[in-house]
Amino acid sequence: MSGFDYAEYVAAFNRGDDAALVERYFAPDFRFVGTTRAYDSRAEFLDFLNWAHDGVRETIRPVTVLEKNDTIFAEIDMDFVATRPRPDFPFAPLMPGDQITVKFFVLYTLVDGLITELKSMAWAADYHVSKAPLLGGHPGQRAAFLAYTAAFSAGDGARFGKYYTDDVVLDLPGAPPLEGRQTIVDFYADMFRRVRESLKVNHLVIDDGGIAADIVSTFTAHEDAPDFQVAPLVKGQAVSVRVFVHYTLIDGRISHIKVARAGQPVRH
Repeated sequence: MSGFDYAEYVAAFNRGDDAALVERYFAPDFRFVGTTRAYDSRAEFLDFLNWAHDGVRETIRPVTVLEKNDTIFAEIDMDFVATRPRPDFPFAPLMPGDQITVKFFVLYTLVDGLITELKSMAWAADYHVSKAPLLGGHPGQRAAFLAYTAAFSAGDGARFGKYYTDDVVLDLPGAPPLEGRQTIVDFYADMFRRVRESLKVNHLVIDDGGIAADIVSTFTAHEDAPDFQVAPLVKGQAVSVRVFVHYTLIDGRISHIKVARAGQPVRH
């Protein structure tokens, strides 16, 4: 097999560094042929990856891999998760928090341990694919958490709510627990009418059982909110607070959220 480790390639792909991936694994005279496009150089292919992955994280889950001499054939369930609007995404229009899976069939040709040609075809999005749990320790599931925070920051309860179990519980500082997906979505829908919250993830530790996150929450008033719990706000004002958040996961969905303040509110 001319020194090519496919499992290592998949791990590198899933790290999301396209430039490093192309430099390490693709030959200078690399050629790509897909269902709707073809490229005759590494540079063209990298440009395509940069465009495709702008606001969308793509991760590989191999289903079947066949290797013979200098050829690899792979059936792949490819997960795509969005952190910003991509109405132009090739497989389906995407909004923050959206996730789709696409079945790919890929033929790799190798020379001296590098990919010289990649031929790819795909089925329609979510057609006869396996689905991984939304959240967990896999790179795609980690990316899905960032998509969840993007949907939350966009105020899109229909999308961020799908990451919760039906009986999810939210514990906020100084407030009684909120119980149930719809209760939490409705709570934030009411809050967002006056004050929008955006999340910046500073650090993240995640496995299949839970998530620990160091987050800065920024609250921006769109209307006067003199009774806002974090700090009284007038229209146009913003306040940020650092929080530590623990999320308990059951079958890849959030079942319990515990929020603790890690600093004092800072006005902008």
